[in-house]
Amino acid sequence: MSLTVVGSIAFDAVATPFGERERMLGGSAVHFSLAASFFTDVRVVGPVGDDFTETELAVLENRGVITDDIERVSGETFFWKGHYEYDLNTAHTDDTRLNVFGDFEPKLSDTSKAADLLFLANIQPDLQRQVRAQCPEAGFVGLDTMNLWIDTAKESLEAAISEVDCLLINDAEIRQLTGEPNLARAAAAVMEMGPKAVIAKQGEYGAALFTPGGFFALPGFPLEDVRDPTGAGDSFAGGFLGYLDGEAGGIDQQTLRTAMGYGTVLASYNVEEFGTERVSRLSRDEIESRLEALRSMTSFSLT
Repeated sequence: MSLTVVGSIAFDAVATPFGERERMLGGSAVHFSLAASFFTDVRVVGPVGDDFTETELAVLENRGVITDDIERVSGETFFWKGHYEYDLNTAHTDDTRLNVFGDFEPKLSDTSKAADLLFLANIQPDLQRQVRAQCPEAGFVGLDTMNLWIDTAKESLEAAISEVDCLLINDAEIRQLTGEPNLARAAAAVMEMGPKAVIAKQGEYGAALFTPGGFFALPGFPLEDVRDPTGAGDSFAGGFLGYLDGEAGGIDQQTLRTAMGYGTVLASYNVEEFGTERVSRLSRDEIESRLEALRSMTSFSLT
């Protein structure tokens, strides 16, 4: 099995009440691919500038991420600066420099185009559609988006959503997208557009899965130490699609629920330290141990 992700590769500057980093590896495709790499072969597609060194590349390659489709472009790598207050569910953007990402036109190798599963990370919807058209054989396609595209490219975004199997979006944005204040109604409205599954991300409170066959939700894993939530949603998506591609043996209600568990666990490890620091040295044994803890705390008996 194989999984391709197309999205941003970035340098982030982040400050939280618990510390800060002036420059660290980030970006949606990076966080996704590191999480997914625990389950399957993942290929990452995105542009980087002259300032992206072998040190950053090694973070991905040491986890087995296939970096052949990372495009080197003259200029500087995409840069994002933000901060969080004590409500870590809300990121405050202080600076965004698209740099080489501003003229990004995804270039996929034949191997990346032939992926079994595809994740369209948070990029402009027309670019997401271009990538989707290049991967007609992908058996399951996930898409992430944000309020910027809902505000500025809603028609294109709705077209992109209609062409995928699963939309991953935070709960405020799905309400904004559909105009439905009720989460269940909003998810139903998205499924009418085409996707077979909708995941509403709810930050520290977890995530909810909606499908025509039912509803499933998991809380966020309770943590005593949270340092930086940047990339948590992409880590969730990486765990989710990585498991579906590499180990599920098919996609049905049960495997989607298990994938939700793995996504929750990967997101929980991501937030324990800054950027990629924790996930890049994570072990599969740690993942399985926390998954079992999550399973135990979310099951109960009717006796």
